[in-house]
Amino acid sequence: MKYRDLGATGLKISEIVFGAGAQGGIAFRGERETRLEAVKKALDYGINWIDTAAQYGSGESEENLGWILKELDVHPYVSTKARIELSHVDDIPGEIQRSAEASLQRLQMNSVELFQLHSVVTPERGSQRGSISLEDVLGPGGVVAGFQRLREQGMARNFGFTGFGDTDCLHEMITSGHFQAVQAYYNLLNPSAGRSVPAGFSAHDYQDLIGLSAANGVGVLNIRPLAAGAVVGAPPTGANTLSPGSSPDADSERTQKLIESLGDAAGEMAQTAIRFGLSNPGVSAVLVGFAQLAHIDEAVAAAEKGPLPGGILQQLDGLYQTDFGAL
Repeated sequence: MKYRDLGATGLKISEIVFGAGAQGGIAFRGERETRLEAVKKALDYGINWIDTAAQYGSGESEENLGWILKELDVHPYVSTKARIELSHVDDIPGEIQRSAEASLQRLQMNSVELFQLHSVVTPERGSQRGSISLEDVLGPGGVVAGFQRLREQGMARNFGFTGFGDTDCLHEMITSGHFQAVQAYYNLLNPSAGRSVPAGFSAHDYQDLIGLSAANGVGVLNIRPLAAGAVVGAPPTGANTLSPGSSPDADSERTQKLIESLGDAAGEMAQTAIRFGLSNPGVSAVLVGFAQLAHIDEAVAAAEKGPLPGGILQQLDGLYQTDFGAL
């Protein structure tokens, strides 16, 4: 396993992060022994970071990680998250405090390395479903104030956010100096967080969020590298999507164009997707959710192969200049 800097935190983290969320879901689905074996296998490979959230399995992910890490007597880096509901915006620091305390209790830990905002951020509250405003984050009595309280109490050492919402808001959060990490939506089907895309690109344009993060010493955890399974041909599961313009149907069409362009030159698509994330030097690690134990082996093997070769990246450059994204 190779390791990279998490921004300017001084932390060296494994290129693969164990995603304990709904994508894959091995941390809270299946048999008890499988959950235990999954974490043990990942750690044996040298994966030193596990990412979870209060919402994953309605707390089951954190609960399972709590007993698993205690039983194995291991202490990897752990990150978790708090979501601010619109019903709680009158006391954001208090809600962050309550969420963090509950998460740490489930995790059986006194503190986590990274605590993250798990809410969509837009200029105005509610302009996207459940979104909070940039003022709710950076303003007096907002998210930053709540995070500072956690640091003062020793409950978390670093802070971050999930990079969904209005691009200008996300960029302002990155340059604010208050966050040490961001979870960036970045994959073969929507590369806009790591590069410019042509006019008419119909998926959400994150305007090189990764490059901006790197320039500001903010670490980047690459989330959804498989685009919720679309990259590997998983059938659409519904119309809802985390990232605007990346509906299951649109991503399925983009996947077909991707396959037609690359053929088998890059090998298995799952490993190609992980290597694509690692090809961007601004990415600190690729966060992968596992559904089966074999998926851990595949992710680690992809990291061992390293970034994609220049020829494949050139093919992708050409693809992204076509009508690939205009769906």
